[in-house]
Amino acid sequence: MSKIRRSLVISFFTSSGVAALQFAVSILLARLLSPSEIGVYSMAVVFVNIAHMFRDFGVGSYLQREADLTPDKIRSAIGVMFTSTWVIAALLYGVSGWIGDWLHEQGIVPIIRLLALGFLLIPFGAVTHAMLNRELAADKQAIVQAASTISYCASCVGLAALGCGTMSIAWANLISNLVTAIVYIPYRPAGLPWMPSFRNWKGITNFGMGTLLTNCCAAVNNSIPDVLLGKLGSARHVGLLSRANSTVLIFAYVAGGAISYGAVSYMSQIYHRGESLAPMLRRATALLTGIGWPAYALTAILGRDIVITLYGDKWVDCVTAMLPLTIAAAVSMMFNYAQPAVTAIGRPYLSAMPIVVTMVSRVAFGFLLFDGSLVTFAWAICVATIAAAPVIMLQMRRYLAFGVRDMLESVRGSVIVTVICIIGCKLLLLVVPSSIHSLPRLLIMALPLVALWYGALRLTRHQLVDEVHHLAAGLKVRLLRFV
Repeated sequence: MSKIRRSLVISFFTSSGVAALQFAVSILLARLLSPSEIGVYSMAVVFVNIAHMFRDFGVGSYLQREADLTPDKIRSAIGVMFTSTWVIAALLYGVSGWIGDWLHEQGIVPIIRLLALGFLLIPFGAVTHAMLNRELAADKQAIVQAASTISYCASCVGLAALGCGTMSIAWANLISNLVTAIVYIPYRPAGLPWMPSFRNWKGITNFGMGTLLTNCCAAVNNSIPDVLLGKLGSARHVGLLSRANSTVLIFAYVAGGAISYGAVSYMSQIYHRGESLAPMLRRATALLTGIGWPAYALTAILGRDIVITLYGDKWVDCVTAMLPLTIAAAVSMMFNYAQPAVTAIGRPYLSAMPIVVTMVSRVAFGFLLFDGSLVTFAWAICVATIAAAPVIMLQMRRYLAFGVRDMLESVRGSVIVTVICIIGCKLLLLVVPSSIHSLPRLLIMALPLVALWYGALRLTRHQLVDEVHHLAAGLKVRLLRFV
């Protein structure tokens, strides 16, 4: 437990730093690029993200989950990863022209082709990344992530300032992939093979097919909003939806990989010991919603001020989509650990069913509810997310012994904390003059809201209180050593 706590803390601060840099870049890009330019890139990256799901073929999850990981199995995993990644890269490059014709937007063709070339570099660091995840070596991964993020941010802003437009983001991704592959080299675990093999490919592909099914469904599901809105609306609609979603997911960006860091490896260890995952799921869900739900609620209430502060007045039209998107994100957060859990027990394909339900619901409600406005499309996404919740709950009860009563017990305290934070924020808005600029308003309310959140945790005796105290004690010790 001490090792995973240390890894989670490192992962959290790494993710927070990465999120801060990426948000700074997004703010600069919002001023250097137009909504239409960002919308074009968003449409292009949709197809690249789909390809990402195929190219991994579940090898990363296999390396983290496999109980008896021999050198032969690792070599076979390397062989499968290189083959699948490079084949997908070639296919993505080849169909880029057809995608541009289908969307009637030729600007996405060079973006997709450049991002496809970046796939060739990914396997060189992906196996090492999975092995470090297995060992919970967050300190080494933090160094790699820092180097990758800094190279991406610097090249992205620099190229955009030089007038490269949307291509600046694509070139930045390629540079980041190259830096990642190079920096991972000295952190390869001792004895990790270099040469690929296909001797144990059947076991890997059997597991990979289940993971691939889920990942493919997830990729298609994630792409539906941008693609469907691009067809029903315009590139501007897509850009606004992308910015609204980015604002809603500020918490997810800040917490980053810490939310699920080592989840598959840790749950696999519990499962291989013959223990139930239900106690761990109850605690993890309570901790995550205890901080995530209040963050989403406050983001919805303060959405206009946040958008104006971060991106400027020209993006204010995206605010109308934020309430339904925050509700959808809050619902999804309840089931954040369902997919790692079913992967840990060797049933990754189970996650595909709720994703398919969400996918079909998004298309159906998208066509039914969209009236040309961004907000109706956002509500379609929200309703589709809620529609999949019963399916996930049934699976968790059957395969993880985690039923509705367990879920209600997990989130009960988080509901009360969130309601208290909502009431407090509404009262603060009555006190703080609306004539004050957005940034000062947010700064004035920040400390009282944090204090209110902590007070609500104490009042409800939330499980998160102990973790907050544990983290604070550790920081205090380190500060005293530093002084």
